[in-house]
Amino acid sequence: MSERFNTEVLIVGTGISGLLAAIKLSERHSVTILSKSSLSDCSTAWAQGGIAAVIDTEDNINNHIKDTINNGHEICNTNSVQQIIKQGKDSIELLLNYGVNFNKKGKGLDQTLEGGHSHRRIVYHNDNTGEEVHSSLLREAKKKKNIIIKENIMVIDMIGKKENYCEGVYAYDKRNNNVVSIKANIIILATGGASKIYQYTTNPNTSTGDGIAMAWRFGCEISNMEFIQFHPTCLFHPKEKSFLISESLRGEGAKLKDLNGNCFMRKYDERLELAPRDIVARAIDSEMKNNNLDHVNLDISFKDKEFILRRFPNIYQRCLELGIDITKEAIPVVPAAHYTCGGIETNVSGETDCCNLYAIGEVANTGFHGANRLASNSLLECSVMAMECCEKIFEKNIRVSNNRELPLWDDTYVSMPTDDNILISHNWAELRKIMWNYVGILRSDKMLTYARDRLEVIHSEINEFYHTHHINMDLLELRNLIDVANIITISALERKESRGLHFNKDYPQMDKRFNQATKLINHDEDFIMRLVTKV
Repeated sequence: MSERFNTEVLIVGTGISGLLAAIKLSERHSVTILSKSSLSDCSTAWAQGGIAAVIDTEDNINNHIKDTINNGHEICNTNSVQQIIKQGKDSIELLLNYGVNFNKKGKGLDQTLEGGHSHRRIVYHNDNTGEEVHSSLLREAKKKKNIIIKENIMVIDMIGKKENYCEGVYAYDKRNNNVVSIKANIIILATGGASKIYQYTTNPNTSTGDGIAMAWRFGCEISNMEFIQFHPTCLFHPKEKSFLISESLRGEGAKLKDLNGNCFMRKYDERLELAPRDIVARAIDSEMKNNNLDHVNLDISFKDKEFILRRFPNIYQRCLELGIDITKEAIPVVPAAHYTCGGIETNVSGETDCCNLYAIGEVANTGFHGANRLASNSLLECSVMAMECCEKIFEKNIRVSNNRELPLWDDTYVSMPTDDNILISHNWAELRKIMWNYVGILRSDKMLTYARDRLEVIHSEINEFYHTHHINMDLLELRNLIDVANIITISALERKESRGLHFNKDYPQMDKRFNQATKLINHDEDFIMRLVTKV
């Protein structure tokens, strides 16, 4: 049975962006936060590395700006880069105020080095910074009387006039197996990225591109989606498919080696293991393909055991549980989809094409990352965007007098239960393999064209299934995944060059004609009509 409820502010997502925004906005508004799964199933909680911020007198903001722009391969939005990096220190202080326990060094904070950075500027907590940040913010949010947190509720689509005003959302309540109409004055998407679209990923199962797909269907501009970052080092083990081996290991001196124990990064970049992630991931991919390997090794065993246990306790413990003692032997690793650099086009305040719809964090594209995200810039962007979004909302002082009651979800014409999961599971598996094999680390026009054509068939099958069956979580996620897969593939076909994370062997060089973002808008009016009919 369908139902309704209202809230002043609706935040979709419980990562660092969503929680920070909720805490601040609750000072003036009633806030409802939706999590489609449990509260800890988000990329923030899984982040190991840290937060890049200039807090040391030996470093300066201009250095961080330069590193970010160089790493972004000439298509960063300079204004966004400057605005975000200048607030790095403020964001760290804010997190400290909310109880985040970063590692200390003397009277200050310790900082480590990661690939692409010219200075040690990564603030961290052991090797589980994200978990520390997330748990601290969640404790703070639960203290606030104006914040309601609802788990196991997944937003389906937005309600309102396309490209104009969003009145609310339809959301699927997994526990009660019904759809809720939620009306809100302000809607903030903080849903994270789309790395689950690939066969191998370091992300939690929740990273299915939900916010990007919903915004696309609503008519928002989506940009730079061809730039999917593959983390170079995901643990290769049959019992652990998504465990990240932090870049901080390479920052502390770990070496990449082939299975004969030979270091190979000197063949690819003079910065060796500290080259940016796109270069390191392609190097590992090349070594694996050229030598018919299913993995390479990352070796830090030559470091002092006490240092390894102190610096990487969680990685050490998890590997040991799987029979790998990283103080004595190398770690088997492979690249895996890690971060969505593109997303919903916004400014640093998270403003979209729709006046009361905001997008913050990984779901958004401010132009900060350009063609390749610099290590540990993600949590920085998330925290600064949340701060700026709240200031913009306070500045606008949005009050909506529209008393229109939102329509209830109508599926009375749907007669088929979603008990035939063969189509869902088959298309899910095929989609992820297509993206991995043809729209992955190495691409070509032929590969991308094949992917586009096959994805169109899968999209048709999924769309027909969606409109004839009762919904469940798997179907909703698959529907979002196929939309995002199409966006990534079309964006990749549009960029006839190689730049950052997008490497097309037919165009191996950068081309100045593409010194700009790739932008797409959904103009499929037939699709919009079907969507309106559904709701």
